[in-house]
Amino acid sequence: MARSSGNIEKAYTLAREQYAALGVDTDRALDRLGAISISLHCWQGDDVGGFESPGQQLGGGLAVTGNYPGKARNLGELRADLEKALELIPGRHRLNLHAIYADTGSKRVERHQLEPEHFQSWIDWAMEKKIKLDFNPTFFSHPKAADGFTLSHSDPGIRQFWIEHGIACRKIGAAMGRQLASPCIANIWIPDGLKDTPADRKGPRERLAASLDAIFKESFPAKHLLDAVESKLFGIGSESYVVGSHEFYLGYAVKNRKLLCLDLGHFHLTESIADKISAVLLWVDQLLLHVSRGVRWDSDHVVILSDEIRALAQELVRGEFLDRAHIGLDFFDASINRIAAWVIGSRATLKALLLALLEPAERLRKLEAEGDFTARLALFEELKTQPAGAVWNAYCLRQNVPIGPAWLEEVKSYEKKVLSKRERGAL
Repeated sequence: MARSSGNIEKAYTLAREQYAALGVDTDRALDRLGAISISLHCWQGDDVGGFESPGQQLGGGLAVTGNYPGKARNLGELRADLEKALELIPGRHRLNLHAIYADTGSKRVERHQLEPEHFQSWIDWAMEKKIKLDFNPTFFSHPKAADGFTLSHSDPGIRQFWIEHGIACRKIGAAMGRQLASPCIANIWIPDGLKDTPADRKGPRERLAASLDAIFKESFPAKHLLDAVESKLFGIGSESYVVGSHEFYLGYAVKNRKLLCLDLGHFHLTESIADKISAVLLWVDQLLLHVSRGVRWDSDHVVILSDEIRALAQELVRGEFLDRAHIGLDFFDASINRIAAWVIGSRATLKALLLALLEPAERLRKLEAEGDFTARLALFEELKTQPAGAVWNAYCLRQNVPIGPAWLEEVKSYEKKVLSKRERGAL
């Protein structure tokens, strides 16, 4: 191990010199990367099932494919899996919870009656592990959402149920933020929409706006709670019309000073989410980014180091938006080891951010301002073959996490010792 560490440091020293020749301070880049926290999504660990009721069917146009063994079956297993994943991801990160992961013991608690006490064990766990929490109301997988409408429902009783759920979740999020001394982002996404062309597009959107106003009526200190709203292009069962479109939520966020959530899978595949960042941040104070990977549709594939993810990170760094953007993951894949999915997606996102931080941003902006597009393009190309891998390995070494593919060995060992036994034994 000592020789390996020495080789990594030697490689880093050489890489640091190469980057310095381009005007990049790699030590500063690693310091900045270490200050970025990604919010891991709890629902990757159990295929968005939650623990509200046994055998609960996934709804809201969401779908998870695959049947890889070892899915978390209770809160204890989910937390153990998260702890293993966090051990393998460099840096200090957050956890994003959905309301269906409440700890209600053996008691059935309806969603509009949820209280902070039902998430106190999560808060205590997070405090012990020194991580922060984010939160989401769950507007799907419920009988009152079976027809595809929640906050925009034409039935006032059903609409009120979901309004009360949203209100309850904001109180829970504020309690998380207060106790953990870090603002909890409470993000609202609803599945509301229609399979075929509607006759009335206006009515549901008017009802949604009124419902959101009711949910947000009570104010909380920003140091405890930040509210976000999330759009979607289409979903299964809402192919022709989505009430909460990008334009709807952009307008609502600007008017009401809420965070706008941009999910990489919630737009046309040819749209650049990176291009939206500077435009949106002219009008809203902060953004929430849900990092996902769509393949032909909003399929929520595990994030990889793709051109799209790199472009997103580049825009955050080049535009100096890191302090105004909150980064969370949102994918779910049951066809591979679920812990590995967390690690792969998190590491890919961090690698993209590191690559962006290893650019001489000021020099690139200067060349562009001077009209020297030739030098700008040449520098862009030279950066692609710089030894970023050596810098990444040094970061992992300093963060005391496995280097290279060594993390997979730990996942496989955990699978053999822990996950495989879940298939054989009852709860």
